[in-house]
Amino acid sequence: MLDPWRLRLLTLLESLGTVRAVAESARLSPSNVSEQLSVLEREAATQLFERAGRRLRLTPAGTALVRHARVILDQMDAAHEELAAFDAAEGGLAGGVRLGAFTSALNTFVLDSVRDLTRDHPRLRVTVWELDPADSVAALQRGECDVVVTADLGTGNLSADDLGTGDLGTGELGTAAGFSHGSASIVSDVVHTLLATDEIMLVTAAGAGSQDDEPADLAGFASSRWSMELPGTWTFDLVTTACRRAGFEPEVAGFFASYGPLLAHVEAGLSVTLLPELAVDRRYRVAARPIRDPMRRRITAAVRRSSAERASIIAVVKALRRTVEGRTAKDRTVDGRTVKGSTVNGSTLEGSTVEGRG
Repeated sequence: MLDPWRLRLLTLLESLGTVRAVAESARLSPSNVSEQLSVLEREAATQLFERAGRRLRLTPAGTALVRHARVILDQMDAAHEELAAFDAAEGGLAGGVRLGAFTSALNTFVLDSVRDLTRDHPRLRVTVWELDPADSVAALQRGECDVVVTADLGTGNLSADDLGTGDLGTGELGTAAGFSHGSASIVSDVVHTLLATDEIMLVTAAGAGSQDDEPADLAGFASSRWSMELPGTWTFDLVTTACRRAGFEPEVAGFFASYGPLLAHVEAGLSVTLLPELAVDRRYRVAARPIRDPMRRRITAAVRRSSAERASIIAVVKALRRTVEGRTAKDRTVDGRTVKGSTVNGSTLEGSTVEGRG
């Protein structure tokens, strides 16, 4: 019989890559981890590992077992959670949920959702991780998070109609499908619930260039210098994709690890950039306007299909939707102009006011 604890070590090996990293994560010695993985291999009665120099690499059978192990572990977590609810004299949800989200989502609705949810369910522990959208779904698939709030430009195989919003009252969290997310691939073991759409804005220094309300033609900024986050991030892909779609390769004036220095660079007149509406920080004197060839990112809550029936995960996604839908539509002023917020199931959200990524 396969031991669940050893299966968890196996999934950690697949995620972290080395026995030493697994040992540090599990607070064991490397020799103990190696011993437990050897026992698991005997339990499975097939070769799960092969040596590659000093590293331990999964065989195809080992990779297949990781896939099943994550389903098994998700179901065990759901069982423990349900049993804990029976034992709770005060009722309500119990257990833990790991929630990943990008910065502007954290600042506008995620933290409010967590506050409201844990107030209603004091025995539910929600641990929040700040994750770039380019990293979040991979973290979900590796089992490092249980729910992630992520974003996609809508350039992949999943249409807005296919995405759906699901019926959380019955535990259905939307539609599983495969679509691209920058360099990451979102496959059919991940289920998405649409939370919002967020318009992409051209951001320039306040008072620079045209200040009318007409959408910006990116081709007119081909000679401008551009700023963006570091290669491999969601907004790096956004700027390069949009500029190439407009017919030019952007001349880069700066790469930044977070939005604060990036917006300061734009504020100083040293560059222009593209950002989602939620990420335009009002503390910086910048002007933001939509682009002529519209681009919008879809903000979704994603979960693993194998854990989609866990009561706590359903509750987290419902809380996210409830907070988003309950936000009052507000207009905001950027450089003397009124700018609408991002569309969120018929509501709008104000822009972010805290530095970060995504």
